[in-house]
Amino acid sequence: MKRLVALVALVLAGLARAGAGLGDSDEKIDDMYGNVLERHLRDDGSVSVLYQKGRYLYFVVFANRRSVLERYSHLNGTALSEREIARFLKANVAGAAWSPAAVSSIPRRFVRSDGGAEATYATVDGRPTLTIRQTARKSRASRFAE
Repeated sequence: MKRLVALVALVLAGLARAGAGLGDSDEKIDDMYGNVLERHLRDDGSVSVLYQKGRYLYFVVFANRRSVLERYSHLNGTALSEREIARFLKANVAGAAWSPAAVSSIPRRFVRSDGGAEATYATVDGRPTLTIRQTARKSRASRFAE
């Protein structure tokens, strides 16, 4: 019985930490990121949405109701800490690992080991912003899941 309680607690803790990320549905991201500040239909048929939750702004581009690009920044325009960058990258792992693309590159770049996403940390619209986007090279498993 104690093992069952411990297992249930671990599962619930994992679910509480589960975030939204690339490839997730618009419904899941709406639930996770909270207050919608702006929503725009783009010329290519995709939809961009700006959310605000707590001290963060989340900018997400959806294609076919799935997230294909996400930007994370502080509401007040300050830089993201290394811990925050790592947390946002971790939310977009999809079974792969992130690594720096080059040690001294500016803007800072990261690549996902499966080739399915890339990230940059640079100033966007006057704010230090982490941008994570799907790349054209998607894993075979993710193509079959669509």
